[in-house]
Amino acid sequence: MIIQDVIDHLEELAPLAYAEDFDNVGLLVGDKKEKLTGILVTLDTLEAVVDEAITNNCNLIISFHPIIFKGLKKITGKTYVERVILKAIKHGIAIYAIHTALDNAIQGVNAMICNKLGLKNKNILIPQGGTIKKLTTYVPKHEAEQLRKALFAAGAGNIGNYSNCSFNTDGLGTYQGNEDSNPTIGEKGKTHEEEETQVSVIFAKHLESNIIKTLIKTHSYEEVAYEVFTIENRNKDIGMGMIGELNTPMTEEDFLAFLKSTMKTGCIRHSSFLNKEVKKVAVLGGSGSFAINAAKANGADAFVTADLKYHDFFMAENSILLADIGHYESEQYTKNLIVQYLTKKITNFAVVLSNTNTNPVKYF
Repeated sequence: MIIQDVIDHLEELAPLAYAEDFDNVGLLVGDKKEKLTGILVTLDTLEAVVDEAITNNCNLIISFHPIIFKGLKKITGKTYVERVILKAIKHGIAIYAIHTALDNAIQGVNAMICNKLGLKNKNILIPQGGTIKKLTTYVPKHEAEQLRKALFAAGAGNIGNYSNCSFNTDGLGTYQGNEDSNPTIGEKGKTHEEEETQVSVIFAKHLESNIIKTLIKTHSYEEVAYEVFTIENRNKDIGMGMIGELNTPMTEEDFLAFLKSTMKTGCIRHSSFLNKEVKKVAVLGGSGSFAINAAKANGADAFVTADLKYHDFFMAENSILLADIGHYESEQYTKNLIVQYLTKKITNFAVVLSNTNTNPVKYF
């Protein structure tokens, strides 16, 4: 195997197309064509993690957080970021970051938190927009079925629990090729009329390149007419945060005690108690203050996240229990998720779970 093979598996789980615009995801250091010797999975890439990769003969580090986030003008070893990069390059170790691509995945960071808390009836808290595209093309009527089948096989036409979805309209197409044309139907220099079918299908945006390649390869025309639009529908399977329900309602005190034990945190900062039971719980790993209103709008009794500031707690407004469990604590099980996923996909290479605790926050 080469490093790209592992990347292909990772991007089936969490396509980079759904990462947030501000993020820096994908292969950050190294050559994707290098032969793979081993994989180390971590939450953060620190010098100790690179040392761990060297010890375990792993030349690929999969890191949840990107070691390179802001632009670098120098790599001299002055900062921990520069030292990590220098050491990784010196030892031929590639670094791949998955971050918000996995945050937005249906089986990603927040699904892992929900599973740890035993939540059922889970749904995305803030569905992402602009993830669905629509292809419209025109094909000779007798070729329409063949083209539809090819597009479906490439991943188009899936809507929730339904597949092979399309809309088709028959009509009359006209064209006239110039002297340099080589029409597959009709003659150059003459206007040709052809009974055509307009075929429309939707597809996930990360599939666009493959969908267009399939269209061009399958279509018989020398020049293929097609349009691609971005659909603003919210995608219920992609987005930030999740919301679900506890099997049994808890008092607020019992819920926080359960949360503290399950998420192994040394401290929970929370808003005022409302003296009501907690049943519906929203979660968002990492910094989640931006989702407080979404949690309230979805009727959550409690919202579990991290990095809430002083004034964020006022946003509870006596309608929800806000619980800040810590950034590291909210994402700590993410590396286990990646290891479990890759172990099922790759059986001939060891996938090593990093033993390095990269949490920079300590509790006294």
